[in-house]
Amino acid sequence: MTATDLSLPAPAVAAPGNRSAPGRPVRSRGWRLVGYAALVLAAAGLLLPFYWMVVASLKTNSDVFTVPITWLPDPVVWRNYLDIWQRSDMTTWLWNTLLLSVVVTLLQVVTGSFAAYGFARVRFPGRNALFLAYIGTIAVPWQSYMIPQFILMSKLQLSNTLWSIVALQAFGAFGVFLMKQFYETIPEELSESARVDGLSEFGIYRRIMLPLSRPALASLALLTFVTTWNDYLGPLIYLRSPELRTIQLGLNTFISQYNAEYALIMTGSVLSVLPVAVIFLLGQRHFIEGIATTGLKG
Repeated sequence: MTATDLSLPAPAVAAPGNRSAPGRPVRSRGWRLVGYAALVLAAAGLLLPFYWMVVASLKTNSDVFTVPITWLPDPVVWRNYLDIWQRSDMTTWLWNTLLLSVVVTLLQVVTGSFAAYGFARVRFPGRNALFLAYIGTIAVPWQSYMIPQFILMSKLQLSNTLWSIVALQAFGAFGVFLMKQFYETIPEELSESARVDGLSEFGIYRRIMLPLSRPALASLALLTFVTTWNDYLGPLIYLRSPELRTIQLGLNTFISQYNAEYALIMTGSVLSVLPVAVIFLLGQRHFIEGIATTGLKG
């Protein structure tokens, strides 16, 4: 018997594109459809309260809580959006909220990105310890230092002014953390080449880092704008004059005065949500891109 006869048969090797289990593609496609259906149901569940709010704002007051629920207004009462402006100071509320949101967002983007560049690219003694101490302030709840902060604002004569909200929210550690994580994804070679060419640190920040960090800046701007727009506790503590009320304070006072006008209450709620929804839809692509790339090492 020769050595050739004693050799074992070679195992069969499947071709790269061959599928050994014919039922696997069908099964995976079925699970994918189930996953899509679950996502659609979850999205519908999240959007249902907002849809009901919009529909209720177009109903008469007696039709808001009818049983069974009518998902389409009949008749459509567009006058609710006119009555809310006539029976409340909606213009002042929206203007104060928009002013605060824009100013706080601009300052947060500028100061957060500038400080983050220092922590990410500038070498100085104690940089890591200072950054950890600064970021550690995020873990401290605002309620723990709310009273000392109010006393400080009162002594600085900023209480009952819009500047108190600007001073409280325009400088935050979250923006610094977010931008630093993004700056660290940008190759260091770009900064080194700019320094060799004689560009200053501020020039590197303005001409190189800022243009490359537009997705992260958009994410920070969107998060800051939404947080400032929806803030209730800060304006409740510091803004006592009626002409300084934001949309959240204004709606609260409106509800206390017209607690049975459910259609008008829903109309005011729609007006308070609409600007945030529009801004999010406009910046959604940059927001997703910024969140997806922040924290990834390049």
